[in-house]
Amino acid sequence: MEFEIWYVFIGIAFVLNIAVSVFLIRRDDLETFQKCSQILIVWLIPFFAAIGLWMLNRSQDVPTKAHKNFGGGARDSIDTGAAGGGD
Repeated sequence: MEFEIWYVFIGIAFVLNIAVSVFLIRRDDLETFQKCSQILIVWLIPFFAAIGLWMLNRSQDVPTKAHKNFGGGARDSIDTGAAGGGD
């Protein structure tokens, strides 16, 4: 029974490494040397490198949200035509 658990871990590591390797090969923003070295690291350090490099490269794709001004931006109350008197 002990060996069956190891087969599961090896199978998961193999599938994860294949998936991350394909993900890295398909990236257009990496040079050939970067792709090869990252794939080598994924296969040398199975779980941690695969997940870490996937998260690192995936974070490059996520667009950052622009901060919006609180309250809708600058506004001039004199030009709005609103009566501001205390009458």
